[in-house]
Amino acid sequence: MNVVTVILAGGQSSRMRQDKALLMVDGMPLIRRVYDVAIDCTPEVYILTPWPERYHQVLPADCRWLIENPPQRGPLLAFQQSLQPIEADWILLLACDLPRLDAAVIKGWIRDLENVEERAIAYLAPQLKGWEALCGLYRINCGSSLDKFIQAGGQSFQKWLQTEIVTPIPTQTPQIFTNWNFPEDVQPLV
Repeated sequence: MNVVTVILAGGQSSRMRQDKALLMVDGMPLIRRVYDVAIDCTPEVYILTPWPERYHQVLPADCRWLIENPPQRGPLLAFQQSLQPIEADWILLLACDLPRLDAAVIKGWIRDLENVEERAIAYLAPQLKGWEALCGLYRINCGSSLDKFIQAGGQSFQKWLQTEIVTPIPTQTPQIFTNWNFPEDVQPLV
């Protein structure tokens, strides 16, 4: 099973009032922490951003970049851009603001992919309002479905996923989905 990671780092961070990807977690920028977990789980990690220059100093020199263009049209449209240049069976899609990611948990998800229904386009954790869309796995062949949805005016991960078959991740670790959106969310990891 060929899995690569795409980390989304293209939001405005307007609620945080500073770039979330550069917030410090245990002495390192959050985007580097997410990258380090991802590279432990998959052989290739791509950063999808309109601003690679912001992150060059905090990520390894051999980091792979995808340029979001046009920028800031939302995570679904950014994800669509990442599907075209990548060759893999699955994409581990991660937001850049997940301070509690755990490589052991994600590796378990990857091992479980062989049991995911063939018609399912994604392997995601359920949440109260739909799916954890920015911390889960997508089949690379979901692109045709996504293209049709976006061409029809769709822009929401949740609305797209409602029209598709998704296999739920039977997760026992909800803290892995913790994300930082507001200054008061930022806390030391314990």
